[in-house]
Amino acid sequence: MRRSRLRHLGLATLLMLGSLSAVGTLPASAADSPTDPAASAGLLDAMQRDFDLTRAEAEDRLAAERRATDLAPTARKAAGNAFGGSWFDAGRGQLTVAVTSEASPATVRAVRATGAHVRTVEHSARRLDAAKTRIDRLDAPAGVSSWHVDPAANAVVVDVVAGERADNDVQRFVTRAREAGPVTVRTVSSAPRTFAAGTVGGDPYYTGNVRCSIGFSVHGGFVTAGHCGGVGGAVRGWDGSHIGTFQGSSFPGNDYAWVSVGSGWWTVPVVLGWGTVSDQLVRGSNEAPVGASICRSGSTTHWHCGRVLAKNETVNYSQGAVHQMTKTSVCAEGGDSGGSFISGDQAQGVTSGGWGNCSSGGETWFQPVNEILNRYGLTLHTA
Repeated sequence: MRRSRLRHLGLATLLMLGSLSAVGTLPASAADSPTDPAASAGLLDAMQRDFDLTRAEAEDRLAAERRATDLAPTARKAAGNAFGGSWFDAGRGQLTVAVTSEASPATVRAVRATGAHVRTVEHSARRLDAAKTRIDRLDAPAGVSSWHVDPAANAVVVDVVAGERADNDVQRFVTRAREAGPVTVRTVSSAPRTFAAGTVGGDPYYTGNVRCSIGFSVHGGFVTAGHCGGVGGAVRGWDGSHIGTFQGSSFPGNDYAWVSVGSGWWTVPVVLGWGTVSDQLVRGSNEAPVGASICRSGSTTHWHCGRVLAKNETVNYSQGAVHQMTKTSVCAEGGDSGGSFISGDQAQGVTSGGWGNCSSGGETWFQPVNEILNRYGLTLHTA
């Protein structure tokens, strides 16, 4: 990892600033042509490997995801109060928009006119969001992993750890959740955990005896996970030198933080490819839809890809619940916390935690980057 950093002298900050920098493949930045920076040869190679696609299929998927990302706000506006959620359907290569059965024919036509596929559902997104908000107020036991609005299922999905479904506290929670609105219960193999790690040599940054990964460069510093350090905590780089200090941090409830940079360190709008793919420029932070492909790279597990599974999910860590998270099928391991998820050249968020590993698979959540920027009044460093 040090050799990687030294090889990319001009990217020194990103390594410091982006240990878990994830480079991804999402619609917001995907392009119709493989010559576009968002569709670099490295990204296309990763999609071919991780999604079992041909090169042409990977290029087509990136282009379709970009179109879906661009039209999602317009389609939502067209649906109005009948909007039931939206997601990218990889099979169709198209954005799907749910509308309630009360939608007028004119409304359905308006949504279809945007280029989206329309599905009729019973519950509006507003009703599902309200149900999730009521569930957020409940005290969740350890056997409940997380919960989120699933537009395709048209329900709030509550994930319960395998082997804990019969637990009395879990059953009480599920009963109360069902009283809040439409709920579907699913089983997951393990409880979520954060991905910080004890100090290990050759890693991106350290605070106290914890190793974490840097997310994205912002003007004046970088963003990362809140569970990696508290306000005032000193941060050391991969070489042991002082980088800066935590200026803001929130965990649980949220899982984000930002660190000011000084002492000769600087920021650059780049995400490290770790030699698996080419290093990527960050050009913005357009949000990818549910169902879209996404990748991340990290100092511990390097480059892995997957899909966006859910948004606005509440994750029930042992330290407390964290809200407004995005769930992905990408794996991660200890030391990956704080690193970046990216879609093409569009920043998506910083790694928080998950379950599983990169040998057997798993799921990982990230805190959306735009929420962090807005919370602290930061500006993403872009190319």
